[in-house]
Amino acid sequence: MRSILSASLAGLTFAQQHMKRKVESRQSSGTIPLVIVNQCADIIYPAILTQGGTGPSDTGFELDSSANRSLTVSTNWQGRVWGRTNCTFTNGQSNGQACQTGDCGGVVACKGTGQTPTTLAEFNLEGANSQTYYDISIVDGYNLPMAIVLLPNGVSTLAGIPPNETNPSCVGSVGNLASQNYNPYSSGSQTFLGTNSSNQLPFDTSVSSQQVSQWCPWDLQVNPPSKPGAGVYPYPDGDIQRPVFNPCYSACAKYNDAQDCCTGQYDGAGKCSPNYYSKAAKTICPDAYSYAYDDQSSSFVVPQGGGFQVVFCPGGRSTTIISSKSSGQVQHSGHISMGSRNPFKRGWLMIDGTGLQVLVLACLFGALMI
Repeated sequence: MRSILSASLAGLTFAQQHMKRKVESRQSSGTIPLVIVNQCADIIYPAILTQGGTGPSDTGFELDSSANRSLTVSTNWQGRVWGRTNCTFTNGQSNGQACQTGDCGGVVACKGTGQTPTTLAEFNLEGANSQTYYDISIVDGYNLPMAIVLLPNGVSTLAGIPPNETNPSCVGSVGNLASQNYNPYSSGSQTFLGTNSSNQLPFDTSVSSQQVSQWCPWDLQVNPPSKPGAGVYPYPDGDIQRPVFNPCYSACAKYNDAQDCCTGQYDGAGKCSPNYYSKAAKTICPDAYSYAYDDQSSSFVVPQGGGFQVVFCPGGRSTTIISSKSSGQVQHSGHISMGSRNPFKRGWLMIDGTGLQVLVLACLFGALMI
């Protein structure tokens, strides 16, 4: 998974009876805002890969804690955003690997994909049927908590969509996790990830802090704890203290096994099942895309024209938006060959200006580079 894998552009098809919606025209400026926010306690180095359209001139940069960077992309941009951690650069570059996670050639200005594991924000702003598609992906592993916030960008159709249906969050790090009874709206006037007490985000309340601290399968930890005592791990290993920052490979990213990656004889919805990593990841981040045939839920579809915030370390808890809205009719249609993530099968939460949600499975994301 450390090599650059590409995918050809493919059309995205839907059951048309579920797609009858008014689409607001895009802004005439020809650009879309993309805002990167660092709410982590430490400096991170966001990275951006453009896979279609015109991306920002800054493909990687230092971002202090509590800081943000406002960028613009074209209305047809396709790409991904991730965060690099524990980086050491000299004059903007390094000999070899500069970051513990997400490194891209040892340089600040990224060229190509980052090394796994990374939490990804993925976007296709000009998908089929005049829709924008986006998701949080932990298919190749997890390093930082992340949220995506839709910015209406002056598009009235988008402004009419309740923000608690568009702004997913994945918090898989105990240091950034709120309590199980977390309620950011208790004061009545407080806002969180663009939502307020009138439009409250649904949060997972079933997972404890202990579960979050130990969710990564032992063999997939980037930095497993040192062996205690006589140099062996006790069994079970649940009592061993893990680091607060505990990035996690996916099984596919670490072992590149056909069964874990849904390739070869396992290439197909009926042939590939979630493995031990995918099941653990989906428990911790229900709205995130966790493996190549994640039929339960994963991604969001809205009318075109909006911008986005990508928020690192948003705090709070992981959201359960799609599972809370999954009463719509399920359809199936096709897939795209995606290298180690092929075929590319997803669940989409489709949202229009009236608040209509329809869950459609196995839609194509189009021209993504994995």
